Amino acid sequence: MTGLRDADPLAWLVACEEIRQLASRYAVSMNHRDLDALVELFVPDVRVGRELTGRAALRDNMAQQLVDGHRTILQVTNQVIDVVDADHATGVVGTRGEIERGDEWVIQVIEYHDTYERRDSTWLFVRRRHHLWYGADMLSRPNVLPDANWPQNQTGKGVLPEIMPSWQAWTDEREAILHRAAQQQQQQQ
Repeated sequence: MTGLRDADPLAWLVACEEIRQLASRYAVSMNHRDLDALVELFVPDVRVGRELTGRAALRDNMAQQLVDGHRTILQVTNQVIDVVDADHATGVVGTRGEIERGDEWVIQVIEYHDTYERRDSTWLFVRRRHHLWYGADMLSRPNVLPDANWPQNQTGKGVLPEIMPSWQAWTDEREAILHRAAQQQQQQQ
């Protein structure tokens, strides 16, 4: 928010840049399958699922997710960072993923909803929520895909943008406008 930005603009800029680097380091570590480097980007007591915590549990979880051995290419795109205070921030990170799956090359457009914390002068992930816009073989059109039901399936339409409150509000507003236009058209006939 504006508190740290107004109180200490340099600290705010440094926080934003370190968090930007954190997201990029995640992508590079994932692309290189450097799971040791990847888990170091998270707080030591990171929560993994409902019952596990810690970097070792996260590493095991990531290794299991990547057991197929295929290549991935993650590219960080848009990023919005909201610095709450000197040690806490949240953010949204757009990511384009390319994933090898057998004879397919899957494109995914992802949005991570992140929580960050600064510990021992280092910004780390507390949590990353992976939301899928869509995933499809690169020869497919994303607007006609069936639901992906990610993470069960890597391909198909994801939950974005429909889960966003702003999208829901826009949809409601759009429906109201269309309804009024239809009513006006009926009255004119």
